[in-house]
Amino acid sequence: MKKLKVLFVCMGNICRSPTAEGVFAKLLKDRQLEEVFLIDSAGTHAFHVGEQPDLRSQEAALERNIDIAHLRARKVIMGDFEDFDYLLAMDEDNYLTLMNACPEHYQYKIKYFLDYAPHLSVREVPDPYYGGRFGFQKVLDLIEAASEGFLESIDVSGLLDERVKI
Repeated sequence: MKKLKVLFVCMGNICRSPTAEGVFAKLLKDRQLEEVFLIDSAGTHAFHVGEQPDLRSQEAALERNIDIAHLRARKVIMGDFEDFDYLLAMDEDNYLTLMNACPEHYQYKIKYFLDYAPHLSVREVPDPYYGGRFGFQKVLDLIEAASEGFLESIDVSGLLDERVKI
């Protein structure tokens, strides 16, 4: 069965993108759609490769019953542009970094994650790394809204129909 492949991308892959991966994984589990998607997260920079998400991100996520402790940071690689159906950038810097690295024929896959939550009137998930506890909660609020909007934008019925045929 073909899975829809989604990559969440921020700078270091220790705050925003692993949070997005965790939130979206929980949303898929709650809706019994895990087998329809393959999700991952990565950073545009290799600052934290192999590390767990920031402890503050882990704690904020756990308060919402989302466990991201098992995730490990990695850097975006060239193969990601071909392999993933969506590369969802957390902010303009990471969007532009992805666009500059991406072969032109795959650039249509790169989107701003918060474009899936237009009611928020903000396009970027702010980096909470240097902020306080409130910043991590705000990131979760934004990511939850965008995750819902992203999932609603996808017609999973065809993927579900394929699952039933097997």
